Amino acid sequence: MIKKTFSVLIPVLCLVLAGCATYHVSTQSLLQQFADSQPEKKTIYAPYIFAPFHVNGNDLKTITVLDKNGNEKVLPVTNHTGVRITKQDSSRVTFYFNTLQIKDSTISGSKTHFFEAHFKPIKLSNIAKIEIQK
Repeated sequence: MIKKTFSVLIPVLCLVLAGCATYHVSTQSLLQQFADSQPEKKTIYAPYIFAPFHVNGNDLKTITVLDKNGNEKVLPVTNHTGVRITKQDSSRVTFYFNTLQIKDSTISGSKTHFFEAHFKPIKLSNIAKIEIQK
């Protein structure tokens, strides 16, 4: 029984881990791409829940990133696109890209679409690395 469970679980786990690609974007590139962006109030409809949720975010539909080989790629921004910011002190914050907002030399976003779960804004000068997860 245990052997059969592992023979099914291991391939499924490999597919899940392999299915998530991570891309990189510099702080300067992100600022340039946000130059013409406007804040936007988004309505998110969750399955099996009959009330819409509203979150603040940005109006970007695509983001230009670099893959692990340094090749440029344009990704569509969806409700599932994540962003992970590594700060200079090696701490990390992960949230949804479509809730990302840049203002007053800080970056902020929400960890969920269901309500405003913002984290303390991060100073742009304190960012070591920005990763986009698709």
